[in-house]
Amino acid sequence: MLKIDAVDLHYGASQALRKVSLEAEKGQVVCLMGRNGVGKTSLLSAIAGDQKISAGGITWNGQDISTLANYDRARNGVAYVPQGREIFSQLTVLENLQTGFACLPKSERFIETQIYSLFPVLKDMLQRRGGDLSGGQQQQLAIARALVTRPQLLLLDEPTEGIQPSIIKDIQRVISTLRDQGEMAILLVEQYFEFARDLADSFYVMDRGEIVLSGQAEDMQEEQVRSLMSV
Repeated sequence: MLKIDAVDLHYGASQALRKVSLEAEKGQVVCLMGRNGVGKTSLLSAIAGDQKISAGGITWNGQDISTLANYDRARNGVAYVPQGREIFSQLTVLENLQTGFACLPKSERFIETQIYSLFPVLKDMLQRRGGDLSGGQQQQLAIARALVTRPQLLLLDEPTEGIQPSIIKDIQRVISTLRDQGEMAILLVEQYFEFARDLADSFYVMDRGEIVLSGQAEDMQEEQVRSLMSV
């Protein structure tokens, strides 16, 4: 289980997160929603170890990982797909996937066949450069690269942003499949309400660095959530 306990995060004198608490269990999708600039990406960066927290704690599988480096968190099963995908444009699809080997022991440095069953389009493009792929294909590659690390916690930052509807459906299918396998906790940051609603087991809504609304998916009130997500 992932447990975020009263986390604060600062960028200099500016406070991005205020006493944020959140939980995510394996076999569930937790959706984190809110307007742009309210702290969602800062929270994922803190969980992944890319940003240091100012107070509070981050626990994963019973271990306090608050002070672990990002590569140590990756070795402990935490994978992060950032907003903007950040694939290597000059590397081939296969080489991009192989960058996920860095946190794995040598005996596990191979690409599982499930990756290609989840993303069949990538199997046909292994020798193409990442920069030659469409935005939707790059998003699939970014998620696949994260899955190469065999994560138990998958952090996804707005995977539908700028993606064509057909690939959004493919990504939704992949997330549902991973959730249903029961071996992974998935924390999904999303602005697209319908996508989040259809996937969520539980949800949290942020505003100005704080959690202002949370609950189980069946308790989600669309009008209330949308009002907190509107500009």
